[in-house]
Amino acid sequence: MVIAAGINAQQKQSQDLSWAFPQLVAAKELKPVEDDGKPRRVPGSDKEYTQKQIDEFFNAPDWFPGEHPPLPKTVQFGKSPRVQACGKCHLINGQGHPESASLTGLSAAYMVRQMAELKKDIRKNAEPMNMYAKNLSDEEVREASEYFAGLKPGVWYKVIEARMVPKTDLNVNYKRLATPDGAMEPIGNRIISVPEDAFRNESRDPRSGFVAYVPPGSLKKGEDLVKTGGGGRTIACSICHGPDLRGLGEVPRIAGQHPIYIVRQLFNFKNGHNGGPWSLLMKAPVSKLTDEDIVSIAAYVGSLAP
Repeated sequence: MVIAAGINAQQKQSQDLSWAFPQLVAAKELKPVEDDGKPRRVPGSDKEYTQKQIDEFFNAPDWFPGEHPPLPKTVQFGKSPRVQACGKCHLINGQGHPESASLTGLSAAYMVRQMAELKKDIRKNAEPMNMYAKNLSDEEVREASEYFAGLKPGVWYKVIEARMVPKTDLNVNYKRLATPDGAMEPIGNRIISVPEDAFRNESRDPRSGFVAYVPPGSLKKGEDLVKTGGGGRTIACSICHGPDLRGLGEVPRIAGQHPIYIVRQLFNFKNGHNGGPWSLLMKAPVSKLTDEDIVSIAAYVGSLAP
């Protein structure tokens, strides 16, 4: 999986962005997932899955089948051998993990358009999504988009300012987990997202969210940039994304979105990797943003109720 391989050398030379683009980490550095072969359970569910079943590409675990509408085939099973189940990365409830994105609360029209742009390689930094889009029919895309659009987003993050954060590793599923020794390190200009509960995270429990550690002062700075434009540094996000940042028509919800997903998209807009006519609307707002501005905006937006 190379979701962000196209981030290109320019950004990597200026700073290490693997905290936001986990697929930049070399495969040899990824840690294995512990699997004792025994069935796993999560709180509140009568289901059980082994880790191997949980990580199956073409059958996403459905811990709470009574909490969602009927699943489109592509959401639960994908389209073997070229399209993994949508619910594997984005979860059955659409909330997703930091290495993917939250799809709940996005309009179906927006998601259909994104898939069309992925299919045409207009969006260049989203492998394997480009391949998936090319192997799905318009009807399959529409069904999945309408399913996720119909789900209500919930609070998925606790955003906390901190100077020191847990030292982390990535595993082979690109999930960032605190190291077992409990070591800490300076946050720098990063956002470090870790699961509230590592076991439930590895089990893809749709009721178990994340903690995002952000730099001290970033929430206040981000609020100023988002609400006022920061004295000409950008423009107020509400102009396009709506007064509560929960989306406006085909303009997506950003309130409560994964903070490092917001970071990825702002970098991609700034560096021209997100194409298409709608993406051009972001060209001016991101052109003057510094790396610190991007982190602050993502921190504040991610802290909002979706």
